[in-house]
Amino acid sequence: MTSKDKLTHVSQAPTNPAKGGPPSRFDVADLYRGPIVLESEKPTDLPLHEKLRQAYFWITNHAIISPHYDIEYFDGPAPAYNFGPAGTVRLPSGQSYSSFVLLPLLNFAVRRRCLFVGGPGRGKTASAILMGLLAGYSMREIRRAIQHGQPQMTIADLLGTPLPADLVAARSMDQITIAWRRWLGMRIKIIDEYNRIPTRTQSALLTVMADNYAELMDQVYECPDAAWYLTANDDAGGGTYQVIEALRDRIDVVVKALAFNSRFLKDLLDRIEEGYSPESLLPKEIVFTEAEIDRMDREIRQVQFPVELRRRLEFFASHFEFFDTAGMQLDYKTKDTVKLVGGDLTLLAALDTGRDRLKDLGSQTKNGISVRALLTALTFVKAMAYFRGSAEISLEDLRQILPFVLHDKLTPEPESPFFEASNHRIYRIDRISWIRKLFDLSCNEYDRLNRDRNDPLVALEEEFEQGLDGLNEATVRARLVKIERLFAEWAKGQKLYGHLADDCIKLKYLHQRYTNYLRWLTWKR
Repeated sequence: MTSKDKLTHVSQAPTNPAKGGPPSRFDVADLYRGPIVLESEKPTDLPLHEKLRQAYFWITNHAIISPHYDIEYFDGPAPAYNFGPAGTVRLPSGQSYSSFVLLPLLNFAVRRRCLFVGGPGRGKTASAILMGLLAGYSMREIRRAIQHGQPQMTIADLLGTPLPADLVAARSMDQITIAWRRWLGMRIKIIDEYNRIPTRTQSALLTVMADNYAELMDQVYECPDAAWYLTANDDAGGGTYQVIEALRDRIDVVVKALAFNSRFLKDLLDRIEEGYSPESLLPKEIVFTEAEIDRMDREIRQVQFPVELRRRLEFFASHFEFFDTAGMQLDYKTKDTVKLVGGDLTLLAALDTGRDRLKDLGSQTKNGISVRALLTALTFVKAMAYFRGSAEISLEDLRQILPFVLHDKLTPEPESPFFEASNHRIYRIDRISWIRKLFDLSCNEYDRLNRDRNDPLVALEEEFEQGLDGLNEATVRARLVKIERLFAEWAKGQKLYGHLADDCIKLKYLHQRYTNYLRWLTWKR
């Protein structure tokens, strides 16, 4: 069998045998079926999470040469080999994945915005094209729809142009017809070398990415939900033009194109000698219809996020925004306060003499985690669990996905004492491993504080979630006393850290809600 013939092979199901699975789609026809299902009534379609895995394995085994299984899962003991200061090589005992293939595929499933970074010729555009083929587009359609960033690109080049006859004859803007670019209506959008697009054109691109519509001469084109793929040749987002901050912020996940492994040169030779390209032979079995992509998105949303893992994520996110010397009032003690006035974080951090900066995880970053980044993290973590065939996410799903979502969202503070340790200097360069290390350190602190069993806010939150209607004055006053006693306990010689500051703000919020309700009760008497 030639290499070309092997390309038509699709992995047999199940590709990841496991008990349970993601929530199944409800079908009204199920109500009319009896206990015995006839052969003709058995569903023939694979579950979409299984089809997604088949697509992944076809791409990794036949299309994209990526032997870097850097998203590691363990089902038990795994061999590990120490190569000295260079680090330890572990052999994962569970099904593991290549981020360069998996993350774009998850982005395809949830229709978000993915950025490929890496040197020229490393397969960034080829990977994006494969996503277009999975969506059912032809190679011809995809190649014509790719927007190639270049310094002369105008808004008209990107979006469309008004018809000349209308420009002459129109008496108002409403009478002008715009010849919109065809790529705007596609469900896969590819922007090659987006950091070569002029700043003004970037602003037009931002509107399409952020708000899903294009606007030109008062005419609006509504775009369908789509998965975006952008490429850049460097990690910093530089290029011919600096990428505007708002556009960079809209990118949901960053994927690095890792170096080619020379041991796979034979695969390249086979492609030359047999005269084929993998994307031209993509099997029809792994192509998704528009309805399947819509359904897959709904099923991903149904994946459960356990409460105990949500609390770990809350604890992790709480470390980074707090900055004690940024203001007098608790609500303004944030890094964003410093940024808005152009302050120097490093200089202000030196004024804080009472905090252990090695213990404070927030000292490692120049910013906190935005609401948009948290929404993206929740979405991609659910997608990761769905891809693995699970009905709920696991701690390892969270640990593996967060670094790719936060890659461009958390900016390291190179002057932090953490990076001065000899075994931590590498984290200044390897941002994926650094964010994963941050999460591990946060989990260690969470366990040390025994937050699963000893979190006083949990009981207060549960009380509050039951609602205020019907509470009498005595009950409200009793709850206010509990909050004030907790504040007094925390204030005994403790220095504020990010997680404690977030807890204090939550307590302050609860206190204010009860105070307002108590005022209403006393007025009502």
